[in-house]
Amino acid sequence: MTVKLTSRTEGAACVVALEGEINSTTSGGLQAQLLPFIGQEGKVLIDLSGVSYISSAGLRTLLIVHRRAQQVRARVTLVGLSEEVRFVMSATGFLDFFEVTDDLDDALERAGR
Repeated sequence: MTVKLTSRTEGAACVVALEGEINSTTSGGLQAQLLPFIGQEGKVLIDLSGVSYISSAGLRTLLIVHRRAQQVRARVTLVGLSEEVRFVMSATGFLDFFEVTDDLDDALERAGR
């Protein structure tokens, strides 16, 4: 299984939509695909509404994305977390690393669409 990634630019933000399961099989490839979107002082919205499951390997991938964003002063917002993904991220403290919103339109407005 793979994680499908699509991207688009909306105003000042780059929207990266993911679909599938983020696990030990898919996380390495996903990391390689995500990191190029983390640019200098940019705003990246990672839409996880199509992600039904995230493992510890997936959390590690998001942590690497977070650290890269800190290095280049980019802002990363996670959008549309399912109940299961939100639970896993909350239980492990990962929600503290990211701005999180339920609605993509709201995130775009905050990013200065």
